[in-house]
Amino acid sequence: MITTKTTDKIILGIDPGTTIMGYGLIHIKGNKMELIVMGVLRLDKIDDHALKLHKIFNRTVSLIDEFKPDELAIEAPFFGKNVQSMLKLGRAQGVAIAGALSRDIPIQEYSPKKIKQSITGNGNASKEQVSAMLKTLLQFKETPEFLDATDGLAAAVCHYFQAKKGPSQKSYTGWKAFLAENPGKRA
Repeated sequence: MITTKTTDKIILGIDPGTTIMGYGLIHIKGNKMELIVMGVLRLDKIDDHALKLHKIFNRTVSLIDEFKPDELAIEAPFFGKNVQSMLKLGRAQGVAIAGALSRDIPIQEYSPKKIKQSITGNGNASKEQVSAMLKTLLQFKETPEFLDATDGLAAAVCHYFQAKKGPSQKSYTGWKAFLAENPGKRA
């Protein structure tokens, strides 16, 4: 569910994980996007999976209580080689969503490919490429120690771009499709 456009809102983006959860918050003022904060929740020293989930829930709620976001954008788990890993990621995503729901925050889920496509124009972009583009878009200098932070931030920025696009605007699969429908735009 992409909510209606407003000129002033805060979006929380989360990259769920049971080892590291990345997050980023942006403030939208008119057509301007500003970085509020990004960071990670490190869970690598915790062995108990249920305790990790509890910490994810609590951190999500504390971010919501502190920054008062209007919306949550979260990366969807993807199927890799290990079914168990996907199940754990799904649980991590679920408790982050539950944290947002406990505070009545609307949620939108995006695939990793959609997020990368939205930020870089390439659905197969690397974490480094996503981070570099976010540095340009949001004008921050330091690359975070863990790129999970920029992955969480990317979910928030993707959500803003998708809402900005709106239901009436066209979406293209690449330059070829754009030029086919807009022949007058050729250089």
